[in-house]
Amino acid sequence: MFFFPLYYWLFRGESIEDEYEISFVCHRPDDLDTIQDETKFSKKELQFLYRGFKNECPNGVVNEDTFKLVYSHFFPQGDSSMYAHFLFETFDTNKNGCLSFKEFVAGLSLILRGSINDRLSWAFNFYDLDKDGCITKEEMINVVKSIYDMMGRFTYPCMQDDTPREHVENFFQKMDRKHDGVITIEEFIESCQKDENIMQSLRLFDSVF
Repeated sequence: MFFFPLYYWLFRGESIEDEYEISFVCHRPDDLDTIQDETKFSKKELQFLYRGFKNECPNGVVNEDTFKLVYSHFFPQGDSSMYAHFLFETFDTNKNGCLSFKEFVAGLSLILRGSINDRLSWAFNFYDLDKDGCITKEEMINVVKSIYDMMGRFTYPCMQDDTPREHVENFFQKMDRKHDGVITIEEFIESCQKDENIMQSLRLFDSVF
């Protein structure tokens, strides 16, 4: 639920070895060595990622409209625009309206190579839309609805108008330990760590490369 749509942009059933054998990277950001030092990717992995990024974003950066367009290609059965907006906001750490390769790969490093706490902290930040340090029901409803909208007719069971709210109510029953109507990062991480389904989904990312 937290991360799965990220697969569709850069990982399309190709192994890093196969892709690297086909073509080496002719262009790379000047600070690729610095990015390697600041992330948990090898140089070979960064070259693979950069080639995918340049294929989608030839000028080396992507604005939100382009980001949404890329996502729409992989989810034509639904409307991915709102989910892509939330994801773009989370990756755009300097809030300049453009996503650089460095920002994108820094986020991927947290999701794919970070500790469980790193990944859950990222997920919390994703749901915390106004970045005030807690998740409200409305914030979570907006994100959950964006996921259902993106999956479109492939959601099962078919989404009813109240499905996102019911989904969120179930989450809040588990996570809102203080019963104050908001979820703190401590409540979020503790609850997720006790949920085997969530932990299993996080462990899937350990073998992406």
